[in-house]
Amino acid sequence: MPTYASTVTLVLVFYAGAASAQTAYNPPRTTEGKPDLQGVWDFRTLTPLERPAAAGDKARLTAEEKAAAESKAAARTAAQSAPTERKGVLPVGGAVGAYNDFWLDSGAKVVDDHRTSLIVDPPSGRLPPVQPGIDVQVGSASEDTPGHRPVRFRTGGIGGDSYEDRGLAERCLLGFNSGPPIIPGGYNQNIQIIQTHDHVVILNEMVHDARIVPLDGRPHFPPNIRQWMGDGRGRWEGDTLVIESTNFSDKTASFNASISTAIGTGGTLHLVERFRRVADDTLLYEYTVTDPRTFTQPFTVRLPMKKGEDLFEYACHEANYGLTNVLSGARAAEGTPRR
Repeated sequence: MPTYASTVTLVLVFYAGAASAQTAYNPPRTTEGKPDLQGVWDFRTLTPLERPAAAGDKARLTAEEKAAAESKAAARTAAQSAPTERKGVLPVGGAVGAYNDFWLDSGAKVVDDHRTSLIVDPPSGRLPPVQPGIDVQVGSASEDTPGHRPVRFRTGGIGGDSYEDRGLAERCLLGFNSGPPIIPGGYNQNIQIIQTHDHVVILNEMVHDARIVPLDGRPHFPPNIRQWMGDGRGRWEGDTLVIESTNFSDKTASFNASISTAIGTGGTLHLVERFRRVADDTLLYEYTVTDPRTFTQPFTVRLPMKKGEDLFEYACHEANYGLTNVLSGARAAEGTPRR
């Protein structure tokens, strides 16, 4: 016969479970009953991809550290926006460099759970070591760096002999933050999701790329068909949209750790992305990179996206006179007549 204490315990457990069930988020649904992920989602964040070395094994920021990071970002934004008579004017003959801070947008908040990195596995919050002999290309947004073709990093270049010496984003082939997988950085950090009963479309604001992912169970392309953004196939696992991508081009990286870093080749990448709406204003995006040819173990990244507003057209090819100027400038420096 149960005691009074055990009965009270059972009742409390029951009500705790019931309360949890009542507070579990139930996302809006499409007419077919699937979670409605549609809309614009903003993936800016102050939280870095990898845990800073100074953080050691600290997985989360304290409330004070979070407030300090966000206050510093707010002060930087205010300084960029403050009207000054000669704001952004460089001295005559000074180095032009890349964009100044006015044009960059690193976000205003850290992620909701105050993590010190977007990488959640390994527990170190850092990328796993690469396998011996793996090609790691490191470029620069402000100057050319020695390297070889194909250039797999997104921004920068290895020279001005050809368009093939420039990064993939400079050539308007892939945005430097749009992935897949999606990695925050720079600006234009938005996606728009559109759903039908048998497809989902992920439209990237950066470079205006659209990924059209079938949900009808069709197989992947044969191995000889390779694509810049891989061959994605989607499915629903409960309320989570899962997109599994293979068949990436070997002209892309297995992983771009930054806009100017490319690790390995996309030819060996297997990517699984998960999209789950966890609140009216939050879409949780997670992905796992599996590439045993490149990394010593898989790794997983968790990035909450916030409800956004509008996308702006990023007409990269239509206005890409910058690439022409890079190459013509190189010819001028060589003394080669321009044709």
